[in-house]
Amino acid sequence: MTVPARITIVTLGVVDLERSAAFYDRLGWRRSTESNDFIVWFATAGPVLGLTALEALAEDATQPVGIRDGFSGVTLAINVPSGAEVQPVLDAAEAAGGTILKPATHAEWGGVTGYFADPDAYAWEVVWSPTFPQDERGLLQMP
Repeated sequence: MTVPARITIVTLGVVDLERSAAFYDRLGWRRSTESNDFIVWFATAGPVLGLTALEALAEDATQPVGIRDGFSGVTLAINVPSGAEVQPVLDAAEAAGGTILKPATHAEWGGVTGYFADPDAYAWEVVWSPTFPQDERGLLQMP
């Protein structure tokens, strides 16, 4: 058997569950009715996003809770249909309580990219790539 090449859920361990959930609510993301006091689920065009207490997630994964200081080595990405949409999405994330890490910038590879951080300092890239077209749901169509 092989490991399926798919990502179905991304779960972020957060310090304050309600604060973080409220941030994603302000982004306009749809909170699932399956959410509860322990985990909040958000529907996206691709994988489901889950938010849960950092300590609970570490315990579930049988890992110690580490102190995050600086870049974690992981980013999440939101692809948009055009380069002109990158900065407005970053601005909307900032208005919802996020922090701009990098404004919209033309990349040497031909796209436009910028970053914001959510309340728990998870880095989200907002990106338009001319080489990765999107379908009507916003999912990437990999060549």
